[in-house]
Amino acid sequence: MRPSDYIRLLFLAAIWGASFLFMRVAAPAFGAVNTAFLRVFFGLAGLTVILLLLKSSFRFDGKFKHSLILGVINSGVPFFMYCLAARWLPAGYSAILNATTPLMGVIIGFAFFGEKLTVKKSLGVLLGLAGIIVITTVGEVNATGSVLAGVIACLVATGCYGMAGFLTRRWISNKGGLDPKIVAFGSQMGATLFLLPFFCWSVGTGPVINWFQGYVWASVLAVGLICTALAYILYFRLIADIGPLRSLTVTFLIPPFAILWGYLALGETITEGFIIGSFIVGIAVWMLVSPEKTTNIIKSGTVS
Repeated sequence: MRPSDYIRLLFLAAIWGASFLFMRVAAPAFGAVNTAFLRVFFGLAGLTVILLLLKSSFRFDGKFKHSLILGVINSGVPFFMYCLAARWLPAGYSAILNATTPLMGVIIGFAFFGEKLTVKKSLGVLLGLAGIIVITTVGEVNATGSVLAGVIACLVATGCYGMAGFLTRRWISNKGGLDPKIVAFGSQMGATLFLLPFFCWSVGTGPVINWFQGYVWASVLAVGLICTALAYILYFRLIADIGPLRSLTVTFLIPPFAILWGYLALGETITEGFIIGSFIVGIAVWMLVSPEKTTNIIKSGTVS
């Protein structure tokens, strides 16, 4: 990897780490449904502008419907879940739970897509679950009803991410592929259409919301335009330059930035349980994403 690749990787982690801060600010003020919708709406708007500036083609090559469905699974539901979690959990907690995406991917791949579950991955799954238990039961932020609800919401989100990865391979990659920017555009369109009825219902029948809060709108615009539209472009560019496996390491870099932004902007603190649990989850994720050591058995019986 070139020095510029490391810089872009850190920049992307800093942006995505900030998304948990912005949702932490916006969700309690505007509500989870409204914040999730506004995020995907401005993400869609930002991607539209970027594609127009790049003069990209808007052709989906027969994959438009699948791109929309992926948007529901990969953006609509997860963003709503994280906005719910932001009402109850500090930004750092949501970020470290977001790092369990590979763990959920392993479980879903084994359960629904015929993926092999090795001993190493099995141990990684068990260790990751243990880390989550430590995070939610040790320290000042302990297993109250709201904290558990926030953790469950985050795990639903990462489960959706894991499912979306396999569906993307089945619907997009294995059928000739598609420009990642177009997939991102279609997915944000699908997420926007999915959340629109809930947004209208929330505005029409939900609690009265003070929409004239400048700092909240700044957070919403930031999470939509920067943490969604711009971040997608940076992420897909990294995938093209350094490959998907190396790009996945951004997952490990997001929590420290989320903790830093939460501390600087909101005065959030971390507990002993969070530190221990985060370390355990980090080891578990490494066990899940690190390459398996394989040996080639020659017919004569020698191993090389």
